[in-house]
Parts: sequence; structure tokens; C-alpha cells
Amino acid sequence: MNNLFETMLAENQTLLADGATGTNLFALGLQSGDAPELWNTEEPQKVAFHYRGFIDAGSDIVLTNTFGGTRYRLKLHKAQERVAELNIAAVSILKEQIIDSGRTVAIAGSIGPTGEILAPLGEMIPEEAVAAFAEQALALKEGGADVLWIETMSSQEEVELAVEGASQAGLPIVFTMSFDTNGRTMMGVGAADMMNLHHRVKPHAHACGTNCGVGASEVVAAVLNMKATAVEGTDPVIVAKANCGIPEFVNGKIVYNGTPEIMANYAIMARNAGARIIGGCCGTSPEHVLAMRQALDSNPISVAPTLDEILDLLGDVSEGAKAQSRGEHAVKVRVASGKRRRK
Repeated sequence: MNNLFETMLAENQTLLADGATGTNLFALGLQSGDAPELWNTEEPQKVAFHYRGFIDAGSDIVLTNTFGGTRYRLKLHKAQERVAELNIAAVSILKEQIIDSGRTVAIAGSIGPTGEILAPLGEMIPEEAVAAFAEQALALKEGGADVLWIETMSSQEEVELAVEGASQAGLPIVFTMSFDTNGRTMMGVGAADMMNLHHRVKPHAHACGTNCGVGASEVVAAVLNMKATAVEGTDPVIVAKANCGIPEFVNGKIVYNGTPEIMANYAIMARNAGARIIGGCCGTSPEHVLAMRQALDSNPISVAPTLDEILDLLGDVSEGAKAQSRGEHAVKVRVASGKRRRK
């Protein structure tokens, strides 16, 4: 039997996810350097307020306040033994808000990077990473998550380990990577690389895509590149979760310059480019998500945008993303993959 997330995917062409967690909790008083996850027990009413804003704005999927919920990240705050407690609490708060709203919303258990470097360059061995991801995933399942949402990844290896660990919970899995370095992740992964990863990762993920990065234009370009380089014969569910514009310092604080109008245009373009799950990342508030909801509901799906249209409506795109759109990177990846298979 399909769970809620699988049912919603089957019944809807497009699903609207939520916006930022960290930046919205900062607006509620979270201090720089503090662990947002600790608020799941220390400030549950503020976490509930955060969730409810996106539920009321029309999100079909809301992510839990557990991005740093592995024991590796929690160890920085001497809370590594509280993985189960903090992850379960995050899901429970969200579940209560969904029930109170009367809406149907999928709970996505957020799983971020460990922050560690894998051996041999670092000290974390793969088995330890798998165990940490499994520990968090099982807690999220116990709390009542519908899907496990692995996000903001840069390394293909860490994605594979996260999927392996999360699979122990037996829930649907989504993973997203952050293209923030000239159209690639910090570890050099491009759109075509990620689509190849999606094809080979075991167990198979229900969806993949990109989040965070350097703005909405880059995310839409990445979606076009992912769609164009998907493994032949497949039609992957693509996720787009862009930052709300570009960060700027205003009165000593970081703010994002994206307006609701820009995010509405982004949502339409991301959907037309091929994304089926669309949301926002850093800087995206419920006000932005409401504009995205209204735009998606009032505009039918149309043809994919051109690069010029992306530049005109959303802003500049990196040269790396432009190169990938011309197929240069995709060709190199396929050639390299072929050489590896022949060895």
C-alpha cells in the first residue's frame, strides 16, 4: 500500500513544498551558532508557529526541523545522545499542526549532511556514516514522517551512504544536492552526474533534485539540465527548492532579496522546466510560498523556458550551468562513464 507521500505524487502533477527553516527560525529569535533542533524541546511553540505558516500558505510537503539531526551535528552541541528525542519531537509538533489545520500535508523528515569528511581524506568511515543516517531515519519514522528528505548534499558518496542508511526505515526517500559552485556542487557534481547517481543509487529514490545554491535562476537552469540528461527511458521526479534571491547584509543581518513576485515566477518556470516538487530554501517565507501556491494554481503547465527567459525573469546564471545546458558537461560524463564500464 502506498503511503501518503506516494499517493500525493501519484495523484498530483505538481506538489508545493515549504520554504526555509533556519532563516525563519532566526526571525523567531534563534541565535547564530545555536542548534535549531534543540528548539524542538526548548521552544516547541515557536517551531509549531514556523510549521503552521507554511501549512496555511498552501504547502503540500513540510520539512521537519531536523536538518542537523544526526549525532555528528548534534555532537557540536553535546546532544549526540538525543537523536531520537529531538527528531521524534520535531515530527510530533508538525503532525499536531497538520491535524489542527485540517489539510492533507506530507511530513518530510529532513536529513542534512553530517558535516564530516569521509576517509581517506577525513576521519569518518562509511559504516559510521550509514549508522548515523539510519539512527536519524528510524527516529523520524517513529515520530510519523511520511518521507525521508536528504538535502543540501555536495558529495555523491555521502548521498549514497545517506540513502543506504535511510533505507533501513523503509520509507520513501528524496535527495537533493546544492549546485552552488559554477553550476556544480562544492565537490564538483553537475546536473548530469546527479541524474546518473539517481539512476544507480540503491535503493531507488522516489525523487531527486536541487536545493539552496545561489538563487532561483540557477535552480531552474539546473532543472532543465537534469531533465535533459536523465537516463534514457526514465522520467525521474525532479525537486526544485531555490533560495529566495541573493543574500545581502542589511543592518548587520543577512537577508534575501527575492520578492514574492520573483518566487512566483520561479515556481512557474521550475514546473515548466520539468520539476514536479517545487519549494523554496534559504530566505523563503510563508508569504513567498503563498505567492508560489497562487501562481501554480492559476497558471497551466506550459513549454519549458529558454535560458534567455530565465535570465530575463530571474537573473543571471553561472557559466558552468550554461555550459551544461549546451550539453558539454553531459557528453563528458557519458564518455567517462563508458570508459569506466569498459575497464
